[in-house]
Amino acid sequence: MTGERIPVTLLTGYLGAGKTTLLNRILTGDHGRRYAVIVNEFGEVGIDIDLLLPAEEELFEMNNGCVCCTVRGDLIRTLHSLLDRPTQFDAIIIETTGLADPGPVAQTFFVDSILQERLVLDSITTVVDAKHIRLALADSTEAEEQIAFADQIILNKISLVTESELFAIEKKLHAINPFTPIYRADRAAVSLENILGKGSFDLERITRLESGFLSPAHGEPGHVNDEHCEQHDHSHDSSVTSLVIESDQPMDAQRLSDWLNEYLAEHGGDILRAKGIINAAGEHRRLVFQGVHMMVEGDFQQPWGPEERRQSQMVFIGRNLNRAELNAGMAACAARP
Repeated sequence: MTGERIPVTLLTGYLGAGKTTLLNRILTGDHGRRYAVIVNEFGEVGIDIDLLLPAEEELFEMNNGCVCCTVRGDLIRTLHSLLDRPTQFDAIIIETTGLADPGPVAQTFFVDSILQERLVLDSITTVVDAKHIRLALADSTEAEEQIAFADQIILNKISLVTESELFAIEKKLHAINPFTPIYRADRAAVSLENILGKGSFDLERITRLESGFLSPAHGEPGHVNDEHCEQHDHSHDSSVTSLVIESDQPMDAQRLSDWLNEYLAEHGGDILRAKGIINAAGEHRRLVFQGVHMMVEGDFQQPWGPEERRQSQMVFIGRNLNRAELNAGMAACAARP
């Protein structure tokens, strides 16, 4: 549970993927929740908010720039304004422009103390256009990063491709992000109970729902090499890989925390996501951490089961990942006898 904090769904996906269609399904769905919605478009005049079906929700439009770069301050101010309103709502949805990198948007919820206290990032849900995703990946680093950051993927417009094409697309998606469930859909017709209020940005909850979430068997680490891409002040080396490192040795929690903070401070520009479950020496609960670029947070959560193997597992998704360096760093954090 998220306690009194209001859950936020970050809805992302490349241009034309079907984000607004999914948002309309959420706003008109029979889920008993009242949503506040922030729609971000890139350009002076936006149309996404006009495409939303009539609903009781609070709607806010941000069309003075891409939410992931030029207007994150505006997003923080909009969220503060939302929290100050007397109108009650149960959750927030932020629909980003199709050209947004989700990373800086996710960081918003870690850099502002008021937002940290009152909001919790429930999920990063990415909508993927099955018909055009391979072209988008060839042309845009942002499309790749939206997939890499996702906690859940809606593979949309599946009727426009063959079953063999779907298999190849899913293999491509898992090469970028092996650890995220994929829901197939047409017109974003996915069961809302599968994607809302799941706390899927919380790694401990994901692993409880899907036991093999951190296992390499869930998807072999892979990579995508696309052309260098530069759009609206983004400049990226677009090669994204993922890897898992493991240890059966109990960890010194403080030493591990210090190492992670130092490593992300130096390499955070290349780390899209970092997450893990740690067996901390002398502690009966799991130490769960997750990071976005240079930001990392962690706490002790669910107790280890009496028959459960107390293995530490760490997942990194990003560029220029050095397995030997990460393995050595983790090994150095083992608790001393």
